[in-house]
Amino acid sequence: MSFTRVTRRGRILFVLSLVVLSIWYLATRTGLKQRAPSVNDVQVAYSHRTNEHVNFWREFQPLLLAYEPQCMPPRRLGNAPAAGFKPTDPIARPELLKMSSKEVLRMKNAHSDFVRAINTDTPELSYIPKSKGLVTTAGGSYLPVLVVSLRMLRRTGSKLPVEVFLATHDEYEENICDNVLPSLNAKCIVMTDIINAVPGAVKIEKYQLKPFAMIFSSFEEILFLDADAFPISRPESLFENEPFKSTKMVTWPDFWASSASPFYYEIASQEVVSMNSRQSTESGELLISKKTHLKTLLLCTYYNFWGPTHYYRLLSQGAAGEGDKETFITAAAALGEPFYQVSEPICAMGHRTEGGLAGSAMVQFNPIEDYKLIQKGEWRVNGSKALAPHPFFIHANFPKFNPATVFSKEHAVKPAFNDDWSYTRAWTIPEETIKAFGRDVEKQFWADILWTGCELETQFESWANSTGICSGVKKYWDAQFGSEDPASV
Repeated sequence: MSFTRVTRRGRILFVLSLVVLSIWYLATRTGLKQRAPSVNDVQVAYSHRTNEHVNFWREFQPLLLAYEPQCMPPRRLGNAPAAGFKPTDPIARPELLKMSSKEVLRMKNAHSDFVRAINTDTPELSYIPKSKGLVTTAGGSYLPVLVVSLRMLRRTGSKLPVEVFLATHDEYEENICDNVLPSLNAKCIVMTDIINAVPGAVKIEKYQLKPFAMIFSSFEEILFLDADAFPISRPESLFENEPFKSTKMVTWPDFWASSASPFYYEIASQEVVSMNSRQSTESGELLISKKTHLKTLLLCTYYNFWGPTHYYRLLSQGAAGEGDKETFITAAAALGEPFYQVSEPICAMGHRTEGGLAGSAMVQFNPIEDYKLIQKGEWRVNGSKALAPHPFFIHANFPKFNPATVFSKEHAVKPAFNDDWSYTRAWTIPEETIKAFGRDVEKQFWADILWTGCELETQFESWANSTGICSGVKKYWDAQFGSEDPASV
């Protein structure tokens, strides 16, 4: 072969490479349909962005510390009641905290100075442009629950990559993170790899983890789900339609009325929100864009950073679920950034007992359908008789459907038992909601619990001292579903 022929072939290959790269570039810039990114794609991209996350944290951490609330934590005078949200008959806003005017002023100054700082010189978040993905936090006993949830996610046909944030390396389980989760297009990320890269004794835990997982994720547009929550429809549709297309932030409601203290609104320089205009938030599900709602995420993170001492009690006053749940909407509202809160009320799901309902899950509804109703002025929460939106998420939150513990008689709620401790289906009411699933979601859920309990019985560190996990779930499966092969469900 002559040198001339080799050179000509090299030129041809070079030109072809340029053509391929050009097509790829145009596709990414013009939104042409592409294959969904795999966890490997995200893993490579994330490894290239680790330094960018550290650089962001190096810039942002001093802001969190510099604008510390310079006062004692608000004192509790009691806990806000578990009052349901009734827009047509609102309760009075509870006032159950004690603060001096000097303490309020100090917090107000710190809050306004922080907001001014992020408006003046906004730290730059790192993410992959145009990417979409699911973010969650897990570790310990939540990892088996997460595997079940991810299997349910994949049943919808979703191809979204998943980033699983662990608090520390103590929660990193090699086989689960290196083999099991990647098989479900999910990747483990250890939070302290970023947090500890910047000097300073900063500890992030429990409720605080959620906003940090979002700001350290590699996705531009995020669906955050708690480890025990899963969709029953393909969640990609949520990114592609209203209300997310215009607002770029969607939240779902909790059972309760808002219980934010009037002190919070003074501190945030906001008018006190009327009790019939906004209910509390159930933050097991959240849609948000890091591109459009960067400042919301920064302020939300500020609220959570100082949450355990100050902001959690300001935003909930001891109400049920006090923690990160109210920090997202309040941050967006304080900054004037748009959001859409689904109006269809959350629905408790369980089975009948002598006491009424043995609830073990919460159902959240389709925001696309909810938005269409609201555009027509049909507020079901205000008494409209329009058909309800279809269910979209199940948050199986209490107790956790962990194959190793779900049959424990120590639980206050007995998800799989009748009053006499005989087996029962966990989710039988409300019938109209369950019928609206369109398929036997609970049977699929138990099939994935059984798979996790049997295939991974010896794999999770939190199960090291547990025995009979597979046989326990199998006994329940046989009692409820007979000899049906769970693999066929």
